[in-house]
Amino acid sequence: MSAPSLERLERAAAGADAAPATARRMLVIVNPYASTMSDRLKSLVVYALQGRYQVEAVDTQRRGHAIELCREAAEDGFDVVCAFGGDGTVNEVANGLAGSGTPMTCLPGGATNVYCRMLGIPNDVVDATEHLLRLADDWRPRPVDLGRVSGRYFTFSAGAGLDASAVERVDRHPRLKARYGAFFFTQQAVSVFLRRYVVSPPRLVVEVEGRRIEGVSAFVQNATPYTYFRRRPIQLADGATLTSGDLAGVVLERASPVDIPTVLWRAFSPRAKMERHRQVSAFHGVDGVNVRAADDRGVPVQVDGDFIGTLDEAEFSVAPGALSVVA
Repeated sequence: MSAPSLERLERAAAGADAAPATARRMLVIVNPYASTMSDRLKSLVVYALQGRYQVEAVDTQRRGHAIELCREAAEDGFDVVCAFGGDGTVNEVANGLAGSGTPMTCLPGGATNVYCRMLGIPNDVVDATEHLLRLADDWRPRPVDLGRVSGRYFTFSAGAGLDASAVERVDRHPRLKARYGAFFFTQQAVSVFLRRYVVSPPRLVVEVEGRRIEGVSAFVQNATPYTYFRRRPIQLADGATLTSGDLAGVVLERASPVDIPTVLWRAFSPRAKMERHRQVSAFHGVDGVNVRAADDRGVPVQVDGDFIGTLDEAEFSVAPGALSVVA
């Protein structure tokens, strides 16, 4: 973060008086390993938020810790939980709060921060902090949908196949992930493609609304876009929104060196439709998708950019209105 931005945050923190006893209780869940996180930044953000909220802040210690903290926060009567980290932290907070009625909000702390963008929260942490301070006077929690796969909720997208295999490799190197972000993911995706998908790639069978589609990867969306490459949205399927009550997605039927360049061009293009690619089948307006392995190599699955395992079968569904958000 630039020095001028930190100075703005310092001024906001210095000018913040203690919140009144009637202020809403906010639990800030911090991923201390997020790409833009530092002790100084965390302290400044918390001090600034204390001008309008009764704030408690907790660092996550391990994978799944935020889920546990959020369940406890809902039971303890917190008015809102703020996920301060990347999309992995947001995903865990959403999983901990789903169905509880306790609202979630978020602050950008990772390299991409897809869900913050979807909710309309600025991707600059100083602007986002000021945004949350203004929300104290305009408190309007609203329900949004969550996707679900094999017992795990996702906030915007999930994948089975190539992208999940790339995410698995990226997750093995958290420091490189934090430092190089989308470029490190791209490098790992190319490596996975060359090693596993050029010759005899793993095959999937996707069943959706009575259709049977064979392919190498399935991409399922609870909202659009599927993700971002830095500031550029990656568009795969149309239709699903955070409040539409359904899912959308595409199946990549073949991944050859001939196909991938044109698939990537459509993913990055603001006009070209992915579903019009000759090796892609699309679906939208559905409430369930089943993906299973066509061989003994299993189905690698990721949710919101976090690898959750290799499964024999992945059952995708939608949970309308399962999460309350303040943004």
